[in-house]
Amino acid sequence: MGRAFEYRKARKLKRWGNMSRTFTRIGKEITIAVKAAGPDPQMNPRLRTLMQNAKAENMPKDTVERAIKKATDKDSKDYKEIVYEGYGPYGIAILVETATDNNTRTVANVRSYFNKFGGSLGTSGSLSFLFEHKCTFRVAAKEGLDLEELELELIDYGVDEIERDEEENDIILSAPFEYNSGIQKYLEENGFEIKSTEFVRIPNDLKEVTAEQREQIEKLLEKFEDDEDVQNVFHNMKEDETEGEE
Repeated sequence: MGRAFEYRKARKLKRWGNMSRTFTRIGKEITIAVKAAGPDPQMNPRLRTLMQNAKAENMPKDTVERAIKKATDKDSKDYKEIVYEGYGPYGIAILVETATDNNTRTVANVRSYFNKFGGSLGTSGSLSFLFEHKCTFRVAAKEGLDLEELELELIDYGVDEIERDEEENDIILSAPFEYNSGIQKYLEENGFEIKSTEFVRIPNDLKEVTAEQREQIEKLLEKFEDDEDVQNVFHNMKEDETEGEE
Protein backbone atom coordinates (compact mmCIF):
# COMPACT_ATOMS: atom_id res chain seq x y z
CA MET A 1 0.00 0.00 0.00
CA GLY A 2 1.13 3.55 -0.71
CA ARG A 3 2.02 6.06 1.99
CA ALA A 4 -0.99 8.29 1.34
CA PHE A 5 -3.37 5.32 1.47
CA GLU A 6 -1.94 4.06 4.77
CA TYR A 7 -1.89 7.56 6.23
CA ARG A 8 -5.56 8.10 5.37
CA LYS A 9 -6.42 4.77 7.03
CA ALA A 10 -4.61 5.79 10.21
CA ARG A 11 -6.26 9.21 10.26
CA LYS A 12 -9.68 7.67 9.74
CA LEU A 13 -9.45 6.33 13.28
CA LYS A 14 -8.97 9.88 14.54
CA ARG A 15 -11.69 11.72 12.61
CA TRP A 16 -13.93 14.12 14.49
CA GLY A 17 -16.09 11.96 16.74
CA ASN A 18 -18.76 14.64 16.91
CA MET A 19 -20.90 14.86 13.77
CA SER A 20 -21.91 18.47 14.45
CA ARG A 21 -18.22 19.45 14.51
CA THR A 22 -17.72 17.79 11.12
CA PHE A 23 -20.68 19.70 9.68
CA THR A 24 -19.37 22.97 11.15
CA ARG A 25 -15.96 22.36 9.58
CA ILE A 26 -17.45 21.68 6.13
CA GLY A 27 -19.81 24.65 6.53
CA LYS A 28 -16.88 27.01 7.06
CA GLU A 29 -15.14 25.64 3.98
CA ILE A 30 -18.34 26.13 1.97
CA THR A 31 -18.48 29.78 3.12
CA ILE A 32 -14.87 30.34 2.02
CA ALA A 33 -15.49 28.66 -1.35
CA VAL A 34 -18.71 30.57 -2.08
CA LYS A 35 -17.19 33.94 -1.17
CA ALA A 36 -14.19 33.18 -3.40
CA ALA A 37 -15.97 31.92 -6.53
CA GLY A 38 -19.75 32.16 -6.13
CA PRO A 39 -22.61 29.83 -5.14
CA ASP A 40 -22.99 27.95 -8.46
CA PRO A 41 -21.24 24.56 -8.09
CA GLN A 42 -21.00 24.22 -11.88
CA MET A 43 -18.76 27.31 -11.93
CA ASN A 44 -17.01 26.63 -8.63
CA PRO A 45 -14.82 23.47 -8.54
CA ARG A 46 -14.00 23.81 -4.85
CA LEU A 47 -17.67 24.06 -3.95
CA ARG A 48 -18.38 20.91 -6.00
CA THR A 49 -15.68 19.11 -4.03
CA LEU A 50 -17.12 20.25 -0.70
CA MET A 51 -20.62 19.14 -1.69
CA GLN A 52 -19.20 15.68 -2.48
CA ASN A 53 -17.41 15.62 0.88
CA ALA A 54 -20.61 16.70 2.66
CA LYS A 55 -22.47 13.81 1.05
CA ALA A 56 -19.72 11.37 2.07
CA GLU A 57 -20.08 12.59 5.68
CA ASN A 58 -23.89 12.17 5.55
CA MET A 59 -24.42 15.92 5.90
CA PRO A 60 -28.10 16.61 5.04
CA LYS A 61 -28.66 18.22 1.65
CA ASP A 62 -30.77 21.04 3.12
CA THR A 63 -27.95 21.82 5.60
CA VAL A 64 -25.54 22.17 2.67
CA GLU A 65 -27.98 24.38 0.76
CA ARG A 66 -28.48 26.60 3.82
CA ALA A 67 -24.71 26.97 4.19
CA ILE A 68 -24.38 28.04 0.54
CA LYS A 69 -27.25 30.50 0.83
CA LYS A 70 -25.93 31.94 4.10
CA ALA A 71 -22.49 32.46 2.52
CA THR A 72 -24.01 34.73 -0.14
CA ASP A 73 -25.30 37.11 2.53
CA LYS A 74 -23.09 40.20 2.61
CA ASP A 75 -23.31 40.21 6.41
CA SER A 76 -22.03 36.64 6.76
CA LYS A 77 -18.65 36.09 8.40
CA ASP A 78 -15.46 36.15 6.35
CA TYR A 79 -13.14 33.30 7.24
CA LYS A 80 -9.43 33.36 6.54
CA GLU A 81 -7.48 30.12 6.22
CA ILE A 82 -4.24 30.21 8.24
CA VAL A 83 -1.77 27.42 8.99
CA TYR A 84 0.15 27.55 12.29
CA GLU A 85 3.32 25.53 12.80
CA GLY A 86 5.10 24.56 15.97
CA TYR A 87 6.71 21.88 18.08
CA GLY A 88 4.83 19.97 20.73
CA PRO A 89 6.51 18.20 23.63
CA TYR A 90 9.36 15.77 22.80
CA GLY A 91 10.07 17.53 19.49
CA ILE A 92 6.87 16.45 17.72
CA ALA A 93 6.18 18.72 14.73
CA ILE A 94 2.57 19.94 14.52
CA LEU A 95 0.74 21.80 11.73
CA VAL A 96 -2.62 23.32 12.63
CA GLU A 97 -4.97 24.37 9.82
CA THR A 98 -7.54 26.96 10.86
CA ALA A 99 -10.43 28.93 9.35
CA THR A 100 -10.99 32.03 11.43
CA ASP A 101 -12.86 35.34 11.44
CA ASN A 102 -10.57 36.65 14.19
CA ASN A 103 -6.87 35.92 13.71
CA THR A 104 -5.92 37.66 16.98
CA ARG A 105 -8.10 35.26 18.97
CA THR A 106 -6.95 32.20 17.04
CA VAL A 107 -3.21 32.81 17.25
CA ALA A 108 -3.51 33.58 20.98
CA ASN A 109 -5.35 30.29 21.56
CA VAL A 110 -2.94 28.23 19.45
CA ARG A 111 0.09 29.75 21.19
CA SER A 112 -1.43 29.11 24.62
CA TYR A 113 -2.04 25.43 23.80
CA PHE A 114 1.57 24.95 22.69
CA ASN A 115 2.90 26.74 25.78
CA LYS A 116 0.66 24.88 28.23
CA PHE A 117 1.94 21.50 27.09
CA GLY A 118 5.62 22.36 26.81
CA GLY A 119 5.73 23.18 23.13
CA SER A 120 6.26 26.36 21.13
CA LEU A 121 4.62 28.13 18.20
CA GLY A 122 6.98 28.61 15.26
CA THR A 123 7.05 31.02 12.34
CA SER A 124 5.12 30.46 9.12
CA GLY A 125 6.91 28.01 6.84
CA SER A 126 9.34 26.84 9.53
CA LEU A 127 8.08 23.24 9.57
CA SER A 128 6.37 22.81 6.21
CA PHE A 129 9.46 21.01 4.82
CA LEU A 130 8.74 18.16 7.25
CA PHE A 131 5.40 17.39 5.57
CA GLU A 132 4.20 16.62 2.05
CA HIS A 133 1.01 18.51 1.15
CA LYS A 134 -1.08 15.99 -0.76
CA CYS A 135 -4.53 15.69 -2.30
CA THR A 136 -6.39 12.39 -2.29
CA PHE A 137 -9.46 11.54 -4.34
CA ARG A 138 -11.81 8.66 -3.60
CA VAL A 139 -13.69 7.68 -6.77
CA ALA A 140 -16.10 4.88 -7.57
CA ALA A 141 -14.44 2.14 -9.64
CA LYS A 142 -15.96 1.77 -13.10
CA GLU A 143 -16.90 -1.70 -14.30
CA GLY A 144 -14.02 -3.30 -16.20
CA LEU A 145 -11.59 -0.57 -15.15
CA ASP A 146 -7.93 -1.39 -15.80
CA LEU A 147 -6.03 0.09 -12.86
CA GLU A 148 -2.66 0.00 -14.63
CA GLU A 149 -4.01 1.84 -17.68
CA LEU A 150 -5.61 4.47 -15.46
CA GLU A 151 -2.35 4.89 -13.55
CA LEU A 152 -0.39 5.44 -16.77
CA GLU A 153 -2.96 8.00 -17.90
CA LEU A 154 -2.91 9.89 -14.61
CA ILE A 155 0.86 10.08 -14.24
CA ASP A 156 0.72 13.03 -16.65
CA TYR A 157 -1.70 14.73 -14.25
CA GLY A 158 0.64 14.40 -11.27
CA VAL A 159 -0.84 11.29 -9.61
CA ASP A 160 1.92 9.41 -7.78
CA GLU A 161 -0.13 6.76 -5.95
CA ILE A 162 -3.20 4.80 -6.96
CA GLU A 163 -4.85 2.09 -4.87
CA ARG A 164 -8.00 0.00 -5.14
CA ASP A 165 -10.14 -0.23 -2.00
CA GLU A 166 -11.67 -3.67 -2.55
CA GLU A 167 -13.99 -3.35 0.43
CA GLU A 168 -15.70 -0.22 -0.93
CA ASN A 169 -14.97 -0.94 -4.62
CA ASP A 170 -13.34 2.48 -4.87
CA ILE A 171 -10.14 3.85 -6.34
CA ILE A 172 -7.99 6.17 -4.21
CA LEU A 173 -5.66 8.57 -6.03
CA SER A 174 -2.94 10.64 -4.41
CA ALA A 175 -0.84 13.51 -5.77
CA PRO A 176 1.00 16.64 -4.63
CA PHE A 177 -1.49 19.32 -3.55
CA GLU A 178 -0.79 21.63 -6.49
CA TYR A 179 -2.18 19.08 -8.98
CA ASN A 180 -5.62 18.81 -7.35
CA SER A 181 -7.56 21.06 -9.78
CA GLY A 182 -6.18 19.31 -12.88
CA ILE A 183 -6.97 15.87 -11.47
CA GLN A 184 -10.47 16.94 -10.48
CA LYS A 185 -11.06 18.26 -14.01
CA TYR A 186 -9.80 15.01 -15.57
CA LEU A 187 -12.01 12.84 -13.36
CA GLU A 188 -15.12 14.94 -14.01
CA GLU A 189 -14.54 15.10 -17.77
CA ASN A 190 -14.03 11.33 -17.94
CA GLY A 191 -17.20 10.44 -16.06
CA PHE A 192 -15.73 9.29 -12.76
CA GLU A 193 -17.92 9.65 -9.67
CA ILE A 194 -15.82 11.53 -7.12
CA LYS A 195 -16.99 10.42 -3.68
CA SER A 196 -14.70 12.67 -1.65
CA THR A 197 -11.54 14.75 -1.81
CA GLU A 198 -9.14 15.28 1.06
CA PHE A 199 -6.10 17.49 1.51
CA VAL A 200 -3.58 16.02 3.92
CA ARG A 201 -0.06 16.80 5.14
CA ILE A 202 1.91 13.57 5.32
CA PRO A 203 5.01 13.62 7.55
CA ASN A 204 8.26 12.72 5.79
CA ASP A 205 9.60 11.06 8.92
CA LEU A 206 7.76 9.67 11.95
CA LYS A 207 9.03 10.00 15.51
CA GLU A 208 8.73 7.17 18.03
CA VAL A 209 7.38 8.08 21.47
CA THR A 210 6.73 6.18 24.68
CA ALA A 211 3.19 5.51 25.91
CA GLU A 212 3.59 8.20 28.57
CA GLN A 213 4.86 10.74 26.04
CA ARG A 214 2.03 9.87 23.64
CA GLU A 215 -0.54 10.55 26.34
CA GLN A 216 0.83 14.06 26.90
CA ILE A 217 1.06 14.83 23.17
CA GLU A 218 -2.47 13.60 22.54
CA LYS A 219 -3.78 15.94 25.24
CA LEU A 220 -2.30 18.83 23.25
CA LEU A 221 -3.77 17.51 19.97
CA GLU A 222 -7.19 17.24 21.64
CA LYS A 223 -6.95 20.89 22.75
CA PHE A 224 -6.39 21.93 19.15
CA GLU A 225 -9.21 19.76 17.84
CA ASP A 226 -11.63 21.12 20.45
CA ASP A 227 -11.01 24.69 19.25
CA GLU A 228 -13.79 25.90 16.95
CA ASP A 229 -11.32 27.73 14.69
CA VAL A 230 -9.29 24.57 13.97
CA GLN A 231 -10.07 22.58 10.83
CA ASN A 232 -7.29 19.96 10.80
CA VAL A 233 -4.26 18.97 12.85
CA PHE A 234 -1.26 17.09 11.44
CA HIS A 235 1.80 15.80 13.27
CA ASN A 236 4.79 13.48 12.82
CA MET A 237 4.23 11.27 15.87
CA LYS A 238 4.22 7.60 14.90
CA GLU A 239 0.75 6.10 15.21
CA ASP A 240 0.08 3.64 18.01
CA GLU A 241 0.05 0.35 16.11
CA THR A 242 -2.25 -1.26 18.69
CA GLU A 243 -4.90 1.44 18.22
CA GLY A 244 -7.96 0.28 16.37
CA GLU A 245 -7.23 -3.42 16.99
CA GLU A 246 -10.09 -5.53 18.25
